[in-house]
Amino acid sequence: MLKPMLPTLIFEAPTGPNWVYEIKYDGFRAMLHWDYDGIQLISRNGNLLNEQFPEIITQCEELSDVMKPYLPLIFDGELCLLESPFKASFEFIQQRGRLKSEAKIAQASASKPAQYLVFDLLVLGNENLMNRRFQDRKLTLSNLFADVKLPSVVDPTNRELIQFVPYEQDFHLIWAEATQANAEGIIAKKMDSTWDEGKRTTNWYKIKNWQVGAFFILGYDKKNAFFHVGVMRKNEIYEIGLFSHGLSPDERQALLGVIQANASKETAGFIKVEPGICVELFYLELYKEQLRQPSFSKFRFDVEWQDCTWEKLVRKTPLLPEGIEITHPEKPLWKDKSITKFEYIHYLVEVSPYMLPFLKDRLLTVIRYPHGMYGEKFYQKNCPDYAPDFIQTSMSEGIDYIICNDLKTLTWLGNQLSFEFHIPFQTIYSKGPSEIVFDLDPPSRDAFPLAKKAATILKEVFDGLKLTSFVKTSGNKGLQIYIPLPENRFSYDDTRQFTEFVANYLTTMEPDLFTTERLKKNRGNRLYVDYVQHAEGKTIVAPYSVRGNDGAYVATPLYWEEITDDLSIEDFPLEMIIERINEKGCPFAHYFEAKDEQPFEPVLEFLRQK
Repeated sequence: MLKPMLPTLIFEAPTGPNWVYEIKYDGFRAMLHWDYDGIQLISRNGNLLNEQFPEIITQCEELSDVMKPYLPLIFDGELCLLESPFKASFEFIQQRGRLKSEAKIAQASASKPAQYLVFDLLVLGNENLMNRRFQDRKLTLSNLFADVKLPSVVDPTNRELIQFVPYEQDFHLIWAEATQANAEGIIAKKMDSTWDEGKRTTNWYKIKNWQVGAFFILGYDKKNAFFHVGVMRKNEIYEIGLFSHGLSPDERQALLGVIQANASKETAGFIKVEPGICVELFYLELYKEQLRQPSFSKFRFDVEWQDCTWEKLVRKTPLLPEGIEITHPEKPLWKDKSITKFEYIHYLVEVSPYMLPFLKDRLLTVIRYPHGMYGEKFYQKNCPDYAPDFIQTSMSEGIDYIICNDLKTLTWLGNQLSFEFHIPFQTIYSKGPSEIVFDLDPPSRDAFPLAKKAATILKEVFDGLKLTSFVKTSGNKGLQIYIPLPENRFSYDDTRQFTEFVANYLTTMEPDLFTTERLKKNRGNRLYVDYVQHAEGKTIVAPYSVRGNDGAYVATPLYWEEITDDLSIEDFPLEMIIERINEKGCPFAHYFEAKDEQPFEPVLEFLRQK
């Protein structure tokens, strides 16, 4: 089996007309050997990964007919679990790599499939391309992807898991994209270079997107020659990692001498020192709240150890877009939860890849809580005069609405303490509804089982009509069911026929449980099926928006199989959502792909005949 060609680590990228640049994705390097006899996904160490990543093999098998004329072939690429088009998650791929159970691997590959990002082509149709120039190999690879209609760019939302990694000729442009997305770094490649098996080459360079932070020394491990470092976190000393690399012999000796001179305790294997010696370190990211790949930068004689804090460290990582600052980051927002303003905005940053697609090009109404849950709230539709220039807006019926299409706008709104994000059922470019949403609103949170029963009945109806539906919690006391529609195909009159029919069907089936009565006093303890709310100009809370309630509950997308007797709104507070996505994936991941496949026209024709 082929051994991969490896890049050399440097700190400054080479420039010139013979160099191009690719995003470096944090995953498992793998060669895909594909011939008439089968498919083998081989790791950097020569291990077969077919059983570990069955979704990639399945996709290859589905492509067998279109790929047959090009076989045999060998791809060089990276197995990743993408967070964005520029960043793969080290944590997710590590978790995936540790799975051993066939059932757990199957579940993971279905709920959060990996992508195989192809950046080189070594063999095509029995022709060995390794001695060709990188530029020629890349062009041949690009043409192949175009011929078989595989994605020509990296896209975490695309169901096609085998994707092409393009290069960029402008270093500054791709570096800005990498740092903005907190990517691992970039790879610089020489255009006229050949592919050298198993070599650590200077024709490819990796430039990592190092983060920088200040830390204090906690001790020295004599056996492994590691220095332990910490920060202050909530007024307590927190050990955050250990480092050894980056020190010159003189720096290492000087640091060890200071530690020995100030030791508070020494054993056969460890020298402990009280905080006081401060250093600056490079590191890639915080992984499980520990430094990943830390390396010495310099001593920080100008820093007091008490100023080396977790809060400063996290704020310094490029979570926030350039130009965004958090005012009063330690401000508490919920009375019953220890959630600060910083933690809320951190949530928005992490959830943004899943939330922003639903906010894109929609007139945004937010509910702002200037004092968190400790004060009054107010609705904001008009963009305020003090909004920065980068905020996009769109005028509608005399109101200048904010359009939240990017992370910079989302985090700015978070800093304004916008908790709830409400959006209409269409984009600013739509000539009708982009989706149908049923709002299942029980009289109280205690009556949540009514929402679950209604959702279960409706799922059977939609399945019978072959309509693809998605479900989420409202984040308050009910459930909301979405049916995505193709753009510019249907009117609100069309969808009103359907929503009224479905609502009446539900209330006819269970008149003691469900009602379409708009007056609360006449509903009794029945669940209100709000089909009137689905209309032009009306709004609904966006997926993954936190609600302004005491539990900090989130309007959370669900898998249909989660609608069980045990399901509760309280299962989905803000603090649990990112962990949930990491473990289960996003249930709305393929929402937009379902739009054009939705067979709504036959349903509408049936209703018109009634």
